[in-house]
Amino acid sequence: MSIKKTAACALVAALGVTTLGACGTEGVRDAAGKSGAPAPKTVTLVSHDSFNASEEVLAEFTKQTGLTVKVLKSGDAGEAVNKEILTKGSPQGDVFFGVDNTLLSRALDNGIFVPYEAKGLDRIPAELRLDKEHRVTPIDAGDICVNYDKKHFADRELAPPQTFDDLAKPEYKNLLVVENPERSSPGLGFLLGTAARYGDDGWADYWKKLKANGVKTVDSWELAYNQEFSGSAGGKKAKGDRPLVVSYASSPPVEVLYSEPQPKEAPTGVSTGTCFRQTEFAGLLNGAKNPEGGKKLIDFLISKKFQDDMPLQMFVNPVVKDATLPELFVKHGVVVEKPQTMAPAKIAEKREQWIQQWSSLVLK
Repeated sequence: MSIKKTAACALVAALGVTTLGACGTEGVRDAAGKSGAPAPKTVTLVSHDSFNASEEVLAEFTKQTGLTVKVLKSGDAGEAVNKEILTKGSPQGDVFFGVDNTLLSRALDNGIFVPYEAKGLDRIPAELRLDKEHRVTPIDAGDICVNYDKKHFADRELAPPQTFDDLAKPEYKNLLVVENPERSSPGLGFLLGTAARYGDDGWADYWKKLKANGVKTVDSWELAYNQEFSGSAGGKKAKGDRPLVVSYASSPPVEVLYSEPQPKEAPTGVSTGTCFRQTEFAGLLNGAKNPEGGKKLIDFLISKKFQDDMPLQMFVNPVVKDATLPELFVKHGVVVEKPQTMAPAKIAEKREQWIQQWSSLVLK
């Protein structure tokens, strides 16, 4: 994801908890230096609001490089990208993290990044390296998928849906809530997933079927998951009556982590045939004041130290081959073998047209 998108702080907030680090405010981490020694230089990371990393990991970067990391948050992914486009050549920071494959072409076409081939890039699968000019480096990956309330389906002895086709079947009528793709990153990812699955000529007909089958649309992931979905927090906090929701493949481990007491099994599951792969990137900003520091930070973002830390900080999957997943992800995470994907160039070409067409089909 992505996981918007991608959503780590949003999911934590939806479950009524807080997490260590930079979820809520701009963060500056300083390493202790010798008495009287000059203060280390600063490298500024501009990000969407969901960037998070543990204190000890960022302190390790400072120890290795003598640079402190300043985290400057700029809203959701779309808003953050737009701010960098408006300030191109005179950016807010040195490195931008959080542009995903649904917005990548917009960032590249506007020239907000300069090329840099990160050290250790060969440890990242080639299929995730979407820019051959190395203007951006893959940092994490996640899947936008339909999640389901296990208890709802077990109580009714009904198998949960597993594919896009299943969602349009009569037995799942009035059960699904989705997000508006014009306003929501997971909503856009789900729309792109249907376009990838059914093609330019078939996705609209598919949405007609979903509408006839009672799909409900809300403006945000927070509304969909926390108010409409019946499965959040094992049903203890959820207010909704919809047992199917567009969320992330990483949502079940988060449900376990923040449930008290922690259940032996996640209360929610993932319909793995409904997933769209979301990859997030970092890039060296055009006009960065500290480009050498920015290069070192990008290298660090794909280091094993940072990649191992990332799953429980942002609830996304690492991209490097030698990363180690935490036990929570291994036990309760879902592996999506064949997610839907789409080339950034096609997303750029069709995105606005598809959103407008979707609005006419679904919202009217």
